[in-house]
Amino acid sequence: MARPRPLEFEKKKIVAENRRARFDYFLETFYEAGIALTGTEVKSLRFGEGSIAESYAEVKDGEVSLINANIPEFSHGNRFNHEPKRPRRLLLHEREIAKIATGIGREGMTLIPLAVYFNGRGRAKVELALAKGKKLHDKRATQQERDWKRDQQRLMRERG
Repeated sequence: MARPRPLEFEKKKIVAENRRARFDYFLETFYEAGIALTGTEVKSLRFGEGSIAESYAEVKDGEVSLINANIPEFSHGNRFNHEPKRPRRLLLHEREIAKIATGIGREGMTLIPLAVYFNGRGRAKVELALAKGKKLHDKRATQQERDWKRDQQRLMRERG
């Protein structure tokens, strides 16, 4: 019998995080995927370098790829160094890829990376989310809600 998946993924060392994603998108379904990396890419990530701020993922020919993620060249990697913005293959089960493909097929849905991290076993992972873009008025509502929660906390501390 298969073990149930944890709701929160086990993140030991977060390398890169897309902090703007929660503000710009309504996040619906979360996935954890492995990344097919070369040796110098892993070394760069272990040094804490890398960015997924402008990146996204796409499904093509039954495979999911991480596009536009920047992992800078390793400083001590000679001729075996990698290309910083190359597309990287993500490792998912076929069922998950099928679910993602149908989700992206819906209008306005996209697959965005939220974080790149190393799990407890030392494997590089990406947390992905199926998301729908927010309109300007939705972003304003999110900002108002955040401000109100901050004021609530301040009032509770003062009256205490």
